[in-house]
Amino acid sequence: MNFALITGSCGLVGSESSLFFAKKKFKILGIDNNSRKFFFGKDGDVTWVKNYIKKNIKNYNHFNIDIRNYSALKKVFSRYKKNIKVIIHAAAQPSHDWARNNAFVDFDINAKGTLNLLELTKKFCPNAPFIYMSTNKVYGDNPNFLPLIEKKTRWEIKNNHRFKKGIDETMSIDGCTHSFFGTSKSYADLIVQEYGKNIGLRTACFRAGCITGPNHSGAKLHGFLSYLVKISLKKRKYTLIGYKGKQVRDNIHSHDLVSCFWEFYKKPRYGEVYNIGGGRYSNCSILEALNMIEELSNIKIKRKFLKNNRVGDHIWYISNLKKFKKHYPKWRQIYSTKKIINELIHKYK
Repeated sequence: MNFALITGSCGLVGSESSLFFAKKKFKILGIDNNSRKFFFGKDGDVTWVKNYIKKNIKNYNHFNIDIRNYSALKKVFSRYKKNIKVIIHAAAQPSHDWARNNAFVDFDINAKGTLNLLELTKKFCPNAPFIYMSTNKVYGDNPNFLPLIEKKTRWEIKNNHRFKKGIDETMSIDGCTHSFFGTSKSYADLIVQEYGKNIGLRTACFRAGCITGPNHSGAKLHGFLSYLVKISLKKRKYTLIGYKGKQVRDNIHSHDLVSCFWEFYKKPRYGEVYNIGGGRYSNCSILEALNMIEELSNIKIKRKFLKNNRVGDHIWYISNLKKFKKHYPKWRQIYSTKKIINELIHKYK
């Protein structure tokens, strides 16, 4: 009996993981209490995703559990024990802005929740690979101190810089402003590494850029590309916050990301860290994303510019995927930003 335990199973990454691993003949233990609705209101509600998963995955078991609740989690782990063959931890409080006003809740979910899962993995299924959905926000605003050049529609790094192909795992997480969200995720990232290198669990932190896909319940405070496409099509106007809308993000489709998980599952390592995102293959500025939506959907979008940027927001961030590709050369990236946006347009039309 092979079970995949997936937290945040009704979120973007969790639902994609549930569908993917179900096709690989795993039974799914989905843990999700729809906290996203609590964080972001109606836009964040993942009930529709849960209903879709239940309909399309025969062997899906849903648990309405808060990952802060150790005793509730323990009941699941103690029931399935070593039949749990992989843990994908995608549940989180994901917003900078929300965390700033709710620091205790943010830390308890992102940090304590992760520690709960690691301890239970160690106790009940220590051989199961533990895949943690981390974030590039562990680097704080260090990327903003890179030598950037302002161009017509984006910021870009100098051609002779060592990060020209993207930021790799050697960037420091110290000496910077993280945001409260970035700080809680940094603790979780470090403790996942520690359980790998110190305790011997097969753990990996995937430090993602912008993750997107059709299962995303994009909201104003989280879900950049999904929310941008949805609001642009609905209201035909969009508010750009700081940096003249030229801030650059790399965008990875949830399917491409979860296929990374599959490669790690087949050949796990101990306490690894991977920068993962669209890389040079799939990235755009906010202005470029809006231009692409206009081109693909044949509409005009009004733009409102706000001068002040969000705390900890990156001006330019593109992931360097070299390390992951070296460890897992069979992985292939399928979705470009244009392909992602086109898929989202068809979803929201």
